Amino acid sequence: MSASSTLQSGATPDLDQLTLLKSMLEQRLQALDSVAAQPSPDAGLPVPEEESSPLDRATVRLLNDLSREAADHHAAEMQVLRHALAKFEDGSYGLCENCGQPIGTSRLLARPEARLCIACQTRAERR
Repeated sequence: MSASSTLQSGATPDLDQLTLLKSMLEQRLQALDSVAAQPSPDAGLPVPEEESSPLDRATVRLLNDLSREAADHHAAEMQVLRHALAKFEDGSYGLCENCGQPIGTSRLLARPEARLCIACQTRAERR
């Protein structure tokens, strides 16, 4: 049974749907966690900056910048997933962090880590 057939677009998810959503979040976190350890800013760079031509150095700097940006994005995504999983523990999962209303099953299926309902997310994006 697929996630889309299990989750219907009701106002709030039922217990089985919540279990499925939590499993989806845990699987995404596990997949991100299993990716090779991200280099810290103090760790060696993915591409060493050796003495070479100016164009080679520019390419190396670009590759290293992209690597750092990817590591930062990875860490931020893991933090968002952990936050969503923590909301299961305190009983606030599925509630909008802004207005407190239910986020809605269809939105949670699309974005299990969603913090805001559609209305609040739309207002936030317009700012």
